[in-house]
Amino acid sequence: MVTLLKVHGSMNQFFILDQTLLDQPLTDDELKKLALQMTNSTTGILNGADGILVVDQSDHPDVLGKMRVINADSSEASMCGNGLRTVARYLAEKTGQNSFKVETMYADLQVRQESDFATGVPAFAVEISPVKFDKTALPFDNLGHERLLDTWVPELAPGLKFSSLAVPNPHLISFMDHDQLMGDLLGELGARLNGENPYYPDGVNVNFAEILGSNRIFVKTFERGVGFTNACGTGMSATSLAFALTHPDLGKFEEPISVFNPGGMVKTILHETQGQYWIELIGNATETHQIQVDEALLHQAKVTTDQVTISETNEQAAYDQFISTIKP
Repeated sequence: MVTLLKVHGSMNQFFILDQTLLDQPLTDDELKKLALQMTNSTTGILNGADGILVVDQSDHPDVLGKMRVINADSSEASMCGNGLRTVARYLAEKTGQNSFKVETMYADLQVRQESDFATGVPAFAVEISPVKFDKTALPFDNLGHERLLDTWVPELAPGLKFSSLAVPNPHLISFMDHDQLMGDLLGELGARLNGENPYYPDGVNVNFAEILGSNRIFVKTFERGVGFTNACGTGMSATSLAFALTHPDLGKFEEPISVFNPGGMVKTILHETQGQYWIELIGNATETHQIQVDEALLHQAKVTTDQVTISETNEQAAYDQFISTIKP
């Protein structure tokens, strides 16, 4: 039997699969099929999830493990900030270390345990990098610009300015008032840019944000490969950087920024060294369930409620209590 975990960061929900514990790691095709089955709210367990976080061995020096992110649609994301926090916690508890690096698709990223956000709400800080603004890193085209930073882009939407950066996941960001934020445009634009379109051929994470005050923003995300999510860690990080670059009177470097989202709240801290940007993302790493499953069912993508044993933790209640105390 193998133990899977159901986890979340700001209610961005995942299953953690540690392949180092398997007799035979899943092939890429098996991982894709498993993600499609397990994350689906109908065919999966525990109402599905936004993706599967795969933990593998890393052959990089001074790195504790490797994280892969398989989205709900079976595509693979280059990074996931909320997911990385939960993997950081898993590896910390597995090894007894509280500060180390984790290999991701494009970079080995520093992670560390932070003070609990509240009683029963463990928190971790993770590095978000590298940051790129060049359109070929996103990529985008046919918008008449080499980069987007607080730029009018009528091809996307009237009356809004957009910024676009890769962290390394590609993100499109716009700041707006509350009524616009709660309207239908985010879903419409997110669906349009993640289908066949002439602007972002590989799709893009779309983030709409409201400025709440000094070092305070609210972010909603339509995530590539997933759709609407309760929170997107790289999206909140990218939006925090865009906030400071386009509104320097309100968004500050080297100071905690409170980023609220539909699933809760995180902190970000922006850094710049010799023209290179990186971001610390600090937030909860909550484990809600432990799932015992036969390894053969993973290979067969048949992880259903009647085939597993599920144990619930008390951490969701603690997280709900924490959320009840915060206000945007």
